[in-house]
Order: sequence, then structure tokens, then C-alpha cells
Amino acid sequence: MAAGGRGVADPLSPAGVPCAFSPLNQAYFALASADGQLRVWETANNRLHQEYVPSAHLSGTCTCLAWAPARLQAKESPQRKKRKSEAIGPSNQIDLLALGTAVGSILLYSTVKGELHSKLISGGHDNKVNCIQWHQDNGCLYSCSDDKHIVEWNTQTCKVKCKWKGDNSSVSSLCISPDGKMLLSAGRTIKLWVLETKEIYRHFTGHATPVSSLVFTTVRPPSESQPFDGVTGLYFLSGAVHDRLLNVWQVRSENKEKNAVMSFTVTDEPVYIDLTLSENKEEPVKLAVVCKDGQVHLFEHILNGYCKKPLTSNCTIQIVTPGKGKKSTPKPIPILAAGFCSDKMSLLLVYGNWFQPTIERVALSSKEPHMCLVRDISNCWAPKVETAITKVRTPVMNSEAKVLVPGVPGHHAAIKPLPSQTEEVESKRKLGENEISIEERLGALDIDTKKEKDDLPQTNSFPVLLTQGLESNDFEMLNKVLQTRNLNLIKRTVLRMPLHAVIPLLQELTKRLQGHPNSAVLMVQWLKCVLTVHASYLSTLPDLVPQLGTLYQLMESRVKTFQKLSHLHGKLILLITQVTASEKSKGMTCPEQKAKLVYEEESSEEESDDEIEKDSDVSDLFPVT
Repeated sequence: MAAGGRGVADPLSPAGVPCAFSPLNQAYFALASADGQLRVWETANNRLHQEYVPSAHLSGTCTCLAWAPARLQAKESPQRKKRKSEAIGPSNQIDLLALGTAVGSILLYSTVKGELHSKLISGGHDNKVNCIQWHQDNGCLYSCSDDKHIVEWNTQTCKVKCKWKGDNSSVSSLCISPDGKMLLSAGRTIKLWVLETKEIYRHFTGHATPVSSLVFTTVRPPSESQPFDGVTGLYFLSGAVHDRLLNVWQVRSENKEKNAVMSFTVTDEPVYIDLTLSENKEEPVKLAVVCKDGQVHLFEHILNGYCKKPLTSNCTIQIVTPGKGKKSTPKPIPILAAGFCSDKMSLLLVYGNWFQPTIERVALSSKEPHMCLVRDISNCWAPKVETAITKVRTPVMNSEAKVLVPGVPGHHAAIKPLPSQTEEVESKRKLGENEISIEERLGALDIDTKKEKDDLPQTNSFPVLLTQGLESNDFEMLNKVLQTRNLNLIKRTVLRMPLHAVIPLLQELTKRLQGHPNSAVLMVQWLKCVLTVHASYLSTLPDLVPQLGTLYQLMESRVKTFQKLSHLHGKLILLITQVTASEKSKGMTCPEQKAKLVYEEESSEEESDDEIEKDSDVSDLFPVT
């Protein structure tokens, strides 16, 4: 069982391209490229088996795909007459391939006929199809979409059997239980539905980001003491977008435990998952996880109860190119998909590019914790389409036919120089002056020799520039984005940036906070916005504390002096206010006013004469003895 990625432009959509191995011996590998084309490859000889281009492949690109189960195809194949082209062994069983599109329609492609079998559209989805699951017994098809609904299809009549609301937001993944009676659906939370009544049986916590893959890992419960009802006691696995933990859940009889019982840790977001089912309690589950960084992580664990610590991989597989010369370093080759073979001791690896992938069978060794395969794929870039498809015909060209190509006279208007410039050039030639300069010749051709100044980046390109600057460590590009003072622009940029760039941005902001104080004022605005918008994503990272330890210590050291600085700031404001008030009072001048009444006293000389006279009179009356 496998779960592949679905490549869409949404930053919260899974990485990778829709792809899957065929259910019978993995004879074929189907993938849908970003331009909407479906290609089916033969895994034995790495040849292109079929190629299908839908009529609306550009507007309605393929977002997910799923092969019909082998048991279902084996039941249906004897009921119809076989053609001569269907006489090949496995091809009469591996038939239908369901393709979900971005416009909400579902296409059923027949690999036996090499053409479109039917189209499911009426009464279905109104938005992008996120996941498709075939029922292993009754031939029904289940699909989920961004329109929040789950649809049950009858593939025989191409009509909707049932449609119900699966979540309050978009439903991103589905999985049918081994007995075919239950259905898992997930947006961010995970729900277990009873298919007969379409009622919710259990709730699970889920992930902080949209769930990209759901798959049951066991067929029988670990405890055989209680009667088995088909689902109770089973384990299932879930992976989410931008989440490096794969959680394992158990369906309990009571509805109390909603959290994961254990988890597997990987190096990057999972883009493709394949596993071998455990049929009894003593058989371990083997898990192969292809990550966005191009590595494959292999796990082998017996699922039996709760485990606190996340489990690490038993083996990691990488593929690199051989270095040319002593100084050249090998370059990694991304692994696109991986699937266990029927013997469970070997692995099918798909690596290279999506247009011409290389498919190889690799034997697994339990003793090696790390496998690095050196492969030269320089000769594998040219597609082998002509050897694989025999119906390609080369058109016969008539000798008298005229081929029109760009640059032939008559296809475009001739560039005419300006009259004033040509007249000046001709006049100089006639007068016998010195040879014309290069600048004048370029001016006659109307070519501007001055360099254009670099325009400032547009606001809608800020998230792209920020991501590119963080990946390439371009100081100038980061300055153009981080030096902005517009708070609304900062918020829009943080909202639209991809989640994988959040930690590098925080690390870059930490470096700049330790620099000049003027730049720290701007960096604090970015830091506040990042921590506010992406708080839920940061809380899911298991190694968040060591990654942001420097930032935490920096903030602690700054906050310690904040109280003292606040007291000092208050005292300085009080002093400045008093000084300002005193300066204002000194500078005030009284307005000039005219008195209504003026009283003048007698002069001091007259007063002194009067006093002398009075003294003389007194001395006459009372002589001194």
C-alpha cells in the first residue's frame, strides 16, 4: 500500500508529484507530471509503456491518482470479452487507473485500451480533488476535495451514490479499512466513518498541517483475547504537510484516547510512503518513507502499545552521481518513490527526474544503517519514447512546402532608425569628418547604451525573493525585503512564505538582531509577525528549542535590563518636563498696559523743610536745659 504526494502550487499542499505502483507485482509505475500528462512506465525494463494527455490537461491538471485493486480487476476481467491486445498476462488484470483533477472531475483511464474509459463529473466535486481510494470489493470509488465533501461513486454507472460533508475545512486524505466497512478521512483532524451509515465512529487529534497520507498498518489486532469486529485494535499511520513526524494511531474500543501511540521521525516532509502489512502480532511492520530531500528512510517495528520517544530509521538510502575527477564532489540524485517488492527483502527505487525516471530494484541489508548508491544518470536524460511507443509517425514533408521560421523577411516589420539620427550620420560621412563613434552608431540603431537602474522589487514578489535569499544566502536580496517598514507588507509576506523557510528566517533575524541597533528595530517587527502567524507550525517541531536557543538567550539578556531602563526613562521624562516648563516661564513677557489713574506724592525736599520747621517750633516751646 502506498501514498504518494500531490504537487500543487498551494504552499500547504503536499510536495512531490502524483504517482503509484501497480498493485499486481508492481509491474508498472504511473506518474502524472505538472503539465497534466499521464505516463506509465514498465518497472522491469524502465521503458515508457503508455502516455496519455487529457483534453483539459492544462486547466485541469492531475492532482492525485490510484490504481484499481488487483482483487477487483481479477473479478471483472472474465465478465467481458478479451481482445487480441489483451492476451498479455498481467495486462488483463491491471486495467483502470483513476485520476483526480484540479477542477473537481475524475477520469478513469484504461491501461489495456490505452484510452479514457469514463469520466465522473456530474454531482461530484466543485473544487480540487485531493485523494482517491478504491473499495477492494464492491468497485466503488471514494474521493475527497477542497469543497469539504466526500463522494462515493458507482464506477459502473459513473454516478454519485452518496455525498456528505467530511469536515469544516478541506478534506485532504482518505483510507479504507482492511475489511472494507470503515473509512478514514483527514483534513487536520482525523475521523473514522462507518461506510454503511456515514456516521462518525471515532475522532483523532491529527496534525497541525493538512494530512497528506493515511494508511492502515495492521490487518489483525495485537491482542487476540477479545473478538475482532474488523477495526478495533488496528493501527494506522498518518503523515502531514511540512511535518517530519509520522504518527501511528490505534483504534480503541473506548472513545477516550485520541492521541497517537507512537511516531516515526524523518529528515524532511514525506512525499511517498509504502509499507508491508502486519498480519499477526509477531510480524513487524516494514515502512519505506521517501522525503522531500530525496532520501529514503526504512523502519521496522512491531506495533504493540504506547511508545514515548519518536523512533528513528533503521536504514537510510541515498543516491549520488560519481565525481568526475579528484576535485569534483558527487551530487545527490533525488529519489522520487520507493515500493517494497513481493519478497519484502528488496525495494524498487524510482530516482532521477520526472520526465525520464530510472527504476531499479535494490536488495536490502539489515546490517547497514546507511546505504549510499553511486549511479551515473547522465545518459538517462533522453527519453526512450520512440522505442516504447510504436504508433508514433513522422509527417511526410513535400519538397515544395515552404517552412516559415522566425527571422525570415516578411514575418516582422523592419527596424527603421530615427530620421534625425540617420541624417546626422550621413552628413558626417559626406563632410569627410572623422570616423563615427560606436555610441553614435548604436544611437542610429535606437539602442540605449545607458544601463537601466534596478527597479525595486514588487510587493507580490517579496515572498519569492525572501525564500530565494534564504536558500542562496544572498545578503543583498535579503536586505531588499527585510529593510521594508510597511507593517502590512511584512504581514502579507510572512503569510505567503512557505513553511519550510520559517526556521531559516528566524535564524537570519537572530543574526541581524545581534548587529546594529538601528536594524534591530526593523527585525523586531519581522520577528513579532513570524511568531504570531506561524505559532502553530513552530509548536509541532520536535527540535525547536535547540534551533531557537540563541534567539531565546538574546531576548532574555535584553529583557533583564528592561525594568531599569524603564525607570530611567521615566525619570528623564520628568526632568525634561520640568526643565521645559521653567524655560517657558522665564521667557514669558508682561503685556504693556496704560494706567487709568496716576497718584504722585510730594517731593522729599518739601517734606524735609516741613520737618525742620516743626522741630524748631517744638524746641522753642520746650527749651533744653
